[in-house]
Amino acid sequence: MIDLTSTAAELLESARTDAHGRAAHLVAHDGVLRQLVLALREGAELAEHNAPAAASLQVLSGSARLSYAEGSETADVELAGGDLTLIAHERHGVRALTDCVLLLTTVTGQPDRA
Repeated sequence: MIDLTSTAAELLESARTDAHGRAAHLVAHDGVLRQLVLALREGAELAEHNAPAAASLQVLSGSARLSYAEGSETADVELAGGDLTLIAHERHGVRALTDCVLLLTTVTGQPDRA
């Protein structure tokens, strides 16, 4: 069992002193499913990257912007504490509008079939 409240607080403290303003902890990894708690100091970013097979982003505290690649038809999404959104299958990045803690859930491929 993971205590998200204490994990989030610890990661946010680490992010505030990190050179890149980030701290993360993998809290679940089961086959193709991964969950990562990620803390970002205000203004910190995750550079644009490709989307996994499926993903969602939940803001546990603070606020962030999920931005899609230039020329994308998907609008940027601003999220605040408690918000949850699916991540579109497009290149995207994340920017902390305030100090924030995020729960990223991803599915990275197809599960192995026996």
